[in-house]
Amino acid sequence: MMARGLMTYRARMERQWRRVAIAATVLVGLAACRPAVQRTAQTDVPVFPPPDRRVAEIISPSWDSEARRDEAGEAERVMTYLGIGSGARVADIGAGSGYYAVRIAKRVGPTGVVYAEDIVPDYLDSLRFRIAEENLANVQPISGTSADPKLPAGQVDVMLLSHMYHEIENPYEFLWNAQPSFAPGGKIGILDLERETWRHGTPIPLLTCELERMGYTKAGVYFLEPAAGYLAIFTAPATRPDPTSLTACTA
Repeated sequence: MMARGLMTYRARMERQWRRVAIAATVLVGLAACRPAVQRTAQTDVPVFPPPDRRVAEIISPSWDSEARRDEAGEAERVMTYLGIGSGARVADIGAGSGYYAVRIAKRVGPTGVVYAEDIVPDYLDSLRFRIAEENLANVQPISGTSADPKLPAGQVDVMLLSHMYHEIENPYEFLWNAQPSFAPGGKIGILDLERETWRHGTPIPLLTCELERMGYTKAGVYFLEPAAGYLAIFTAPATRPDPTSLTACTA
């Protein structure tokens, strides 16, 4: 009886160990088949060189009073230099209080569109109120980030950055992410002051270097007297450069 009980116990233990071995084999197989998403995801994120200059802080939703800017003819000349007309699709980056967004909306008319982008929630809330108050059906507020304006692909004819380029944390990353939003032949216009970035301006040689480093081609620079600053216009590239090959421009 003891021998038969011992044999039964051994048989029962052998069956149990066989089940454990089979389960372990299955688990190893499943682990080998599972895609390593978490390991590869990090390698897909582009890495850009930091700018070799100081980045200015965002301090206001408006550069100057709208009345003074209009008296100097700023917006009308900027829109003319950029070729903005009826039916154009324009992105106003860092739209703030909406100085350019509302004026461009009237210039492009009902067949055009203005993407009024900003990264500050309070600015966007105020802009939405202004859009509703002025009944601007062709203005679409866009919540972007400092690295990506979050614009629709292939839907921008003209992109305007008014007195805010110096506030972009990494211009190389921003310009790289902005490129897919341009329609063929799209242009970017940057309105700024000819002074150091920490003083809320961008020297034209530095601006030119950073844009050209990202594949943008300079089309012209216009000084806006009696309005303040300059307007630099570049043609957007058809393709984006490899981020790993980039080096920062020297300020």
